[in-house]
Amino acid sequence: MLTAASLGAGVAGVAPPVRASEALIQLMEQKRCPNCSLADADLVHAQLSDADLRGARLQRANLGQARLDGARLSGADLSFTSLLGASLRGADLRGARLEGTDLRQADLSGALLDPGALSRAHWQGARGIDHGQLSYGELHNAGVEAARQGRLPEAEQWFSSAIRREPAAAVSWIARAITRSELGKRQLAAADFDYAASLYAAGGEMAQADQLRQAAKQVSADPSKPGGGGNGLGSMAISGALGALQFLAPLAAKAFLPVPF
Repeated sequence: MLTAASLGAGVAGVAPPVRASEALIQLMEQKRCPNCSLADADLVHAQLSDADLRGARLQRANLGQARLDGARLSGADLSFTSLLGASLRGADLRGARLEGTDLRQADLSGALLDPGALSRAHWQGARGIDHGQLSYGELHNAGVEAARQGRLPEAEQWFSSAIRREPAAAVSWIARAITRSELGKRQLAAADFDYAASLYAAGGEMAQADQLRQAAKQVSADPSKPGGGGNGLGSMAISGALGALQFLAPLAAKAFLPVPF
């Protein structure tokens, strides 16, 4: 909850600091409070469409289900803020800090975001995200999250988007191959394994390339019924240094792994 902390120390020639409780009242009454300190504020379901919150400090605030359509949040600190289910249609989030921000199920249709801004936020289930604004890592990790939750068709789409963004990233080709195998798309999975093998071979990683080619053969020879669900063969086909789990983990966890990007 919001405490009576001040907005900052007074400076000669600057207006006296405003108490945080007064800042909250100003925001609710005037829909503007740029550069205000509203850390830990409880703003669940707040009606803040077109509000001016440029540069506001909103760390850990609870804005769940709030309406922030058209809000100006450029430069705001939204670290670890909850915007679960909030409406941010057309909001300006350029320059905003979104580390650990909960944007799950939020509506971001038309929102303005810096490239890569969502890389450290939680945005599963968010609507209206322009895939063109997402970085390669964000696209790949969205596929990982979908795969972990069993949403395999969605995971396949995310991995495909990641591949279009970064065609030389072998990790995404392998992740998509595993996903397609689970979906019973054996020939497509085999093709992905083969292409990933060529990327490893180009980088001189011949042992890994050979293992991926073998994985492609095993997946292609899968005798399960056509068009049916997968049986995990794609995951079983790669082992050891190319264990399936490392390719279905977020990219941030891969810094120590010998994976060509």
